[in-house]
Amino acid sequence: MFVTSVLPPGGEDLRGDEVDKIVQFKKALGIDDPDAAAMHVEIGRRLFRQRLEVGDRDGDMEQRWAFQKLIYVSTLVFGEASSFLLPWKRVFKVTDSQVEIAIRDNAKRLYASKLKSVGRDVDAEHIVRLREEQLSYRLSDALAEDLFREHTRKLVEENIVTALSILKSRTRVVKGVAQVVEELDKVLAFNNLLISLRQHPNADRFARGVGPVSLVGGEFDGDRKMDDLKLLYRAYVTDSLSGGRMEESKLAALNQLRNIFGLGKRESEAIIVDVTSKVYRKRLGQAVSGGALEAADSKASFLQSLCEELHFDPQKASEIHEEIYRQKLQQCVADGELNDEDVAALLRLRVMLCVPQQTVEAAHSDICGSLFEKVVKDAISSGVEGYDGEVKKAVRKAAHGLRLTREAAMSIASKAVRRIFVIYIKRARAAENRTEAAKELKKLITFNTLVVTELVADIKGESSDTSEEEPIKEEEKQTDEDEEEWESLETLKKITPSKELAEKMGKPGQTEINLKDDLPERDRTDLYKTYLLYCLTGEVTKIPFGASITTKKDDSEYVLLSQLGGILGLTTKEIVDVHRGLAEQAFRQQAEVILADGQLTKARIEQLNEVQKQVGLPSEYAQKIIKNITTTKMAAAIETAVAQGKLNIKQIRELKEASVDLDNMISESLRENLFKKTVDEIFSSGTGEFDAEEVYEKIPADLSINAEKARRVVHELARNRLSNSLIQAVSLLRQKNRQGVVSSLNDLLACDKAVPAEPLSWELPDELADLFNIYMKSNPAPEKLTRLQYLLGISDSTAAALREMGDSLLSAGAEEENFVF
Repeated sequence: MFVTSVLPPGGEDLRGDEVDKIVQFKKALGIDDPDAAAMHVEIGRRLFRQRLEVGDRDGDMEQRWAFQKLIYVSTLVFGEASSFLLPWKRVFKVTDSQVEIAIRDNAKRLYASKLKSVGRDVDAEHIVRLREEQLSYRLSDALAEDLFREHTRKLVEENIVTALSILKSRTRVVKGVAQVVEELDKVLAFNNLLISLRQHPNADRFARGVGPVSLVGGEFDGDRKMDDLKLLYRAYVTDSLSGGRMEESKLAALNQLRNIFGLGKRESEAIIVDVTSKVYRKRLGQAVSGGALEAADSKASFLQSLCEELHFDPQKASEIHEEIYRQKLQQCVADGELNDEDVAALLRLRVMLCVPQQTVEAAHSDICGSLFEKVVKDAISSGVEGYDGEVKKAVRKAAHGLRLTREAAMSIASKAVRRIFVIYIKRARAAENRTEAAKELKKLITFNTLVVTELVADIKGESSDTSEEEPIKEEEKQTDEDEEEWESLETLKKITPSKELAEKMGKPGQTEINLKDDLPERDRTDLYKTYLLYCLTGEVTKIPFGASITTKKDDSEYVLLSQLGGILGLTTKEIVDVHRGLAEQAFRQQAEVILADGQLTKARIEQLNEVQKQVGLPSEYAQKIIKNITTTKMAAAIETAVAQGKLNIKQIRELKEASVDLDNMISESLRENLFKKTVDEIFSSGTGEFDAEEVYEKIPADLSINAEKARRVVHELARNRLSNSLIQAVSLLRQKNRQGVVSSLNDLLACDKAVPAEPLSWELPDELADLFNIYMKSNPAPEKLTRLQYLLGISDSTAAALREMGDSLLSAGAEEENFVF
């Protein structure tokens, strides 16, 4: 009855003194542990029966919770012996894990109830008691640490909730920010207290989990709440800078607050920079308006000191200075120009803020350049007929009133103009035929002459009439630099107009703004070539029934062609290459027809000279084309002859002596086949001669093949032909062909000279003796006869006997055969 009365009824939590009461009562009664344990089991049976008798779910849960409390308290009462004295598993079919859960849950509730006494002023003694209670409750260190951190987090969250309610209150007064900071200071103080306790010498005796506070896993752990934390952090930063400077203690506090809130370094720095920038602007404005900055001996030192007081990045300060300078510049150019007063004011501001010259130039190029760009776009969009006096006046005013350098103004104008140039180029490319493309290019030339040329002159502050002669002189200079060999090209002569034609055409267009960097060289030369062909062929107009009319153009088109070359940014060499290429193409087309069979006769030479004069191609280049055509035709014929075996090494040498480039005409594989055929002919010539220098050096050099590779080919052929020559000699012996036998044996000796062989074997030695006898009677050179004797394996005695017998052996054999037949 006492145990039942001590345990809290129903779903109430344990108070923590139950174990001590039961132990004291057990000692007072003098009951030993086994009897007392039996009573605990009996109480468990009663609770188990009540649980079975309860019909509703809530009642079942209440009895289950009461049973778990009994298990936990009983475990603590009997200590280590509880596993033997309390047969929960056997009697109630309870598993070990269920027993552990009962102990864990009750221990957590008890420890959590004790943590409620922990406040923001917790001391070391209190934390030591918590550790002792944790151990007595049999709560693991991991769970105790989690519970302690959760409790401290909730304490901090209370301050954060209070600070947010004040910060977001619509009726917030001036002191509201101070109250917010006060709540955050409480958080920081509590965090510092926990950090100091963690570093205490007796920290190993403290409750687990003592350390810096973190909001991870709590109410403010999420993206939705992060914005609220940023608001609080911003408020604290603002208050820290309220005095116009940032103290070191405040920096340390901000770092702790950032860690507590879980803010990223970039996020916190962005907030600090944003707030500090505003304070810096305010103090900078006060220094400028009050005259302190202007009176300072060193502006840079003054600004550096200001950054140090605010712990502000000087680079960020420089960005603010640039922004202030840009704002002032925009105000000054609001009327479209900069007067002397504006320039002086900007200079004064630049000096005070220490704005670098490079930054000033970039700001002027950006702000003034954008205004000037608008004026330029309006000017060029007015078209060929719209560039009147008012437009010229506006361009001149913008170019000089905005104080832009000539280079900057030309750069801006160049970008705008080149965009228009590209539009004309795209239209020309999309044209259906060459005539339409040339018309679009002519519009481009007209736009450049009447609009862009005037624009460039207005930017430079010059009269457009004074700039007429400069392009002409430049063109004359370029023409003078051309190679003399191209002076015969009629099309190239015409792009340099005569004085009369130049006066008729008027002033030439500018070439300073061109498309050299906007289009690849191939595209620019193709466009130039298109207009050149238009100048050559004239305008082709289609009429009904599939016919067409060609309108002949005069030399004025070539003047426009020259101007197009300048707009496209083509160099003199590139222009010459186009004219030369076109002339070569025309000459090649007619030369291919004239030299269809590759034969060059006197009549054909006269025809080619006439064509050369017509296209104006220099003789040197015409001869190269003719040589290329004839060489190509000859190469095809020579390669065919080699493939068919109609060309030998002697003819090859004659062609090389005639300066024919056989290496490029005959493929390497065909040259190697020709070498193999030549060597094979040497080994089958029947002379018995083999010139090593000729075969190994001269012939490979004539055919331009690898000498080592040629040597391997010779050796392979010699080994194969050696045995074949012996077989052939025996065959001819049997056919009574004495001359054939001698030739075959000579071939054998030639192969032996290339690759010295060992004595040969044959199944009928008498036939070898006959071969030797026949060769001996052919009056060979002594060294050949001696070498053959060695190869055929004829002994000296046999050789002497054969010399004495003469032809008797062969005659006897013949008579025997005649008798048989």
